[in-house]
Amino acid sequence: MSRRLRTISVVTFSILAALSVYFVFHLKFSFDFEQFFPAGDPDLEFFQEFISDFETDDNFLLVAINRKEGVFEQSFLEQFHDFTLKAKQLPHVLESQSLTKFSYPLKTPFAITTIPAIHIDDPSKYERDKKRILQDERFLHNLISEDGTTLVVYLKTVNSIQLDQAKELMQELDQLIDSYSFEAYHYLGRPYFQKELVAMQQREILVSAFVSSILVMLVMFLIFRRFWGIVVSLVSIGLGMLLFMGLLGGTGRELNAMAALYPVLMIIVGTSDVIHIMSKYIDELRKGKAKQEAIRITIREIGMATLLTSTTTAIGFATLTTSRIIPIKDFGINAAIGVLVAYVTVLCFTTALLSLFSTDQIIKLGKGQDFWERWLDKFYHFTKNNPRQIAWGGFVALIISFIGISQITTNYNIIGNMPNGEKITEDFKFFEEEFAGFRPMEFAVFVQDGYNADDYEVLQQIDTVENYLRSLRPVRAITSVTALYKSINQMYNNNKESAFELPSSKKKFERQKKIASKIPQQQFNVLVNKDKTKTRISSRIQDMGADTVRQMGINIDNWIATNTDSTIVQFQRTGTGLIIDKNAEYVRASLLQGLGLAIIIVSVLMALLFRSIPMLLISLVPNIIPLILAGALLGYLGIELEAGVSIVFAVVFGIAVDDTIHFLSKFKLARNVGMGIDEAIHVTFLETGKAICLTTVLLFFGFLVMLFSIHPPSVTIGLLISLTLFSALFADLLFIPILIRWLIKE
Repeated sequence: MSRRLRTISVVTFSILAALSVYFVFHLKFSFDFEQFFPAGDPDLEFFQEFISDFETDDNFLLVAINRKEGVFEQSFLEQFHDFTLKAKQLPHVLESQSLTKFSYPLKTPFAITTIPAIHIDDPSKYERDKKRILQDERFLHNLISEDGTTLVVYLKTVNSIQLDQAKELMQELDQLIDSYSFEAYHYLGRPYFQKELVAMQQREILVSAFVSSILVMLVMFLIFRRFWGIVVSLVSIGLGMLLFMGLLGGTGRELNAMAALYPVLMIIVGTSDVIHIMSKYIDELRKGKAKQEAIRITIREIGMATLLTSTTTAIGFATLTTSRIIPIKDFGINAAIGVLVAYVTVLCFTTALLSLFSTDQIIKLGKGQDFWERWLDKFYHFTKNNPRQIAWGGFVALIISFIGISQITTNYNIIGNMPNGEKITEDFKFFEEEFAGFRPMEFAVFVQDGYNADDYEVLQQIDTVENYLRSLRPVRAITSVTALYKSINQMYNNNKESAFELPSSKKKFERQKKIASKIPQQQFNVLVNKDKTKTRISSRIQDMGADTVRQMGINIDNWIATNTDSTIVQFQRTGTGLIIDKNAEYVRASLLQGLGLAIIIVSVLMALLFRSIPMLLISLVPNIIPLILAGALLGYLGIELEAGVSIVFAVVFGIAVDDTIHFLSKFKLARNVGMGIDEAIHVTFLETGKAICLTTVLLFFGFLVMLFSIHPPSVTIGLLISLTLFSALFADLLFIPILIRWLIKE
C-alpha cells in the first residue's frame, strides 16, 4: 500500500472515529412489551381495537408493602394510608387505590353512606376487618396477601408510559417510599420493568464489551507475542466496534433487549477478520515477499474470501428480518450492518497499519507455528485414513441430534427473561407467589342485538364465565362490571359477605340498578364502552409457560362456547399476555423461513464463486450439521425455543459458513496453481486450517463471555453459540476433506 493511500485511510478513519465518539453518547435505549408483539397478527389487530374502546391492560404499577407480623397494626396502617394518598401526586399517575381508601356502601333509612374496609383509627375492629377482607374475592390476591402480611397500592399510570416518564415516576416513587419506615417493599408493573430492564441493557453492553476486550487482548498476546502485533489488532477491532455503535447512535436506532450481543458480536467478527488478514500477511512475509507485495496478495486472496464470508454472515443475520418480532428484526438489520462495518474497517485500516511493520515487529515466530503445523498435519492424515469411520460417526451423531430436536418445546415464561440476582426478579417472584402475578388475561365481551352491557341477562352470562375462571387456580384478580352490581346487592343486604352476588331476580336487579347510574361515568367507561355494546372481563394468570397458558386458554374458550348463550353475548380472549405468547407460534415458522432463505442465498453465492455443483454440496453439508446440533442441544438441555434463543441459528449459520468459505477458497487457489487434490487439501490444512482454528477458539471463548450476563437468555445464547461453532469447526475439518475426495475427481 502506497504512503498516500495509507495516509488517506488513517485520516479518514480517525475522523470517523471522532464522529462516532460523539454519537455513542446519543445512543437510545428502549424496552416496551409492545416490541415483542408479532406484527400483522390478527389477534394483535383485535387487541389494538379492544384497547381503543377501553384502555391498555398494563397501565399499572403495584407497590406491595410487607410487615412480617401482619398489616393490621395502627402505626403501619397510618403510614400506609399516607403513602397511598401521596402516591397519587407522583408524575404520570392518574389514581391510587388501596384497602385503606376503600369503603363499603351502606344503605340507611335516610341515605346511602359508607363504612371503611379498615377502621384505621379503631384497632378494636381490626380482627373483624381482617376476617371480612380475607373472605372478599375483590381484595384477596389483589390488594392483600392471603396471610395478611402484605398490602398493595395500585397506581394507575398513563397509557403506554414511555421510558423517560417511567424513569421520572420510579425516581420520585423511590424517594417517597424511602421517607417511610416500611420493613420491605416490592414493585410490579410496566414503568418498573422499563427502567430496570433498560438499565440491565446498558450494564450488559458495558460488561460484555469489557470482558470481551480482556479476552481479545489475551488471545492476541498468545498469537502474536509482540507489542505492535497486539496494538494493531486491538486498535482495528476497537475501531470497528466504535464505528458501529456510533452509526447506531447517529442514525437514531434504538437499542432493545438484544443490544447486549452487539459488543460481543463486533469484537468477535472483527477479531476473526483481523486474524485471517494478519495470518496471511505474516505467511507471505515468511515466504520472503516484500511488504507491499505481501499486502497486495493478502488483499487479493484473503480480502476477497473475507468479503464473501462477511457477506454470508450478514445474510445470515439479515434473514432475521423475516421475523414478526421487532427486536429480532432490528437485531438482524443492525448485526448485518455491523459485520460489513467490521470488514471495511479491517480491510482498509488494518492493512494500512500493517504496511508500517515487519514480521518481527508483529509476531514472535517459533514453537507456536510448529505446534499448529504438527497437529493440523495429523488431522489431515486422520481424515485421509479414516473416511468411513468419520462418515458413520457423523451419521450416528445426526440420529442422536434428531431425537433431541423432537424434544424442543416453546413453553417459555416471563421469569426466564428476568435478570439473575436483581431486585426486579425477586419482586416478580413475590407477586407471583403472593398475589395475582403480572401476566394479564382479558376477555372482550360482545353484547348481541337487543341487549345492553348492563342488562341482567348479560351480567348473568358474564358471571357464569367469572365463576368458571375462579375455579382455575392459576387465574386470579378477576373483575368485570358485575362487581359493581354485586356490591350494590351486598349493600341492600346489610353488607353480608354471602350477598356479594347478582340479585336473585331481574325485578330486584332493576330496582337496584338505579344506584349504578350514580357511579362516575369515567370509572364505568373502563369496564363498558359508551354505547354499551362491549364490556370486558379482566384477570391475571400466573406465569406457567407460554404453551401451558395457551392450552389453558383453549380449554377456557371451549368451556365458554359450550356453557354460555351466544345469542346474548359472545366472548373473545385477548390481552398483552396472549399476544406475546403468540410469538411461540411464529418463532418456529420464521426460524425455518429465515434459515431456508439464508441457505438459498448462500447457495447462489457459492455457485457463483465455485461454479461447481459438487463444490456447492460440499460447502452446504458441514454448515447444516451445526444447525441440527444446535437444535439437539435445545432439546436435550431443556431450553425453550423462544424469540431471543431463535437468533442462535442465524448467528451459527452466518459465522460457521465463514470457515467453510476460507477452507474451500484456499483449496480452489491451490488447485488453480496445478496441485493435486490431496496436495491441495494438505496445503489448505496447514495454511487456512490454522486461521480457522484460531478464529473458532476465539469465537468459542468470545461467546462464552455472555456467561457473565445476568440476563438468562443471553447466557443461553452464548453457551449454545459457543458449543455449536466448535462443532462447525470439526464439521469443516472432518467432512470437507472426505466430501472433496468423494465428489471431486482429478
